[in-house]
Amino acid sequence: MLKNIIHKKAIISPLLMLSAMWLGFLLQTMGFFTNCTGAIIPLLPEGLVGIITSPLLHGNIDHIVGNSIPIAILMFLLYQFYPLVANKVFILGWVSTGLLLWILPPIDILTGDYMYTCTIGASGVVYVLAFFLFFSGIFKWNMTLLTISLLVVLYYGSLVWGMVPEELFYELKEPSKISWQAHLSGAIVGVILAYTFKQVGDKKKKYIWEFPNYYNEKDDKLWQEYKENHPEDFLDLPYKKNDDIWEHLEEIRKK
Repeated sequence: MLKNIIHKKAIISPLLMLSAMWLGFLLQTMGFFTNCTGAIIPLLPEGLVGIITSPLLHGNIDHIVGNSIPIAILMFLLYQFYPLVANKVFILGWVSTGLLLWILPPIDILTGDYMYTCTIGASGVVYVLAFFLFFSGIFKWNMTLLTISLLVVLYYGSLVWGMVPEELFYELKEPSKISWQAHLSGAIVGVILAYTFKQVGDKKKKYIWEFPNYYNEKDDKLWQEYKENHPEDFLDLPYKKNDDIWEHLEEIRKK
């Protein structure tokens, strides 16, 4: 029965992504991908490879655990409720977010100084998925998808604060290691993808009573059932008696 309810890809895709992330983290602990290898380095050619590899790399165990949970949940929702566009959203979101992050100059928002940064982690992809799921439900205005939007806001509404620098809220002894540029890039890409694919898949259902000038007796199920269950009511239908012209002959002659 579950096979008819849950899409196979909604289980397999998150598991594959999580496996790739933890494999990347394992390779890091073994000495691979040291320093900035595999990271996105903005505006530098050697940082372009990070567009593909950076979401699979993480700084520590807390970092990868913190990204693994939302990745699993949001990917499940994506592939379960948006199966027609899930692969496109995931792949385009991954690459576009990385490319946008590479283009954005890493400038200290308080001092204006250029900072040499190496960005790793799947948080950009998390933002793509969260913002796509939220805005897609709104753009389609489908009740099921709006429910998913509400769930995303309920559990991940605080993500919006990750799109602004921590320095605006706290006095930090050293620059924050959280890349608000990656979060902002993912959010922008997620909204754009939600708008791009708003006509694909489930949309708002419009019921017959929303068309006031339309009525078709065949669409009226109650009326059809009544006719089938009470055929005797339709044997002798009332009718207008035909006029007998001879009865009005005198009136016609007077005219």
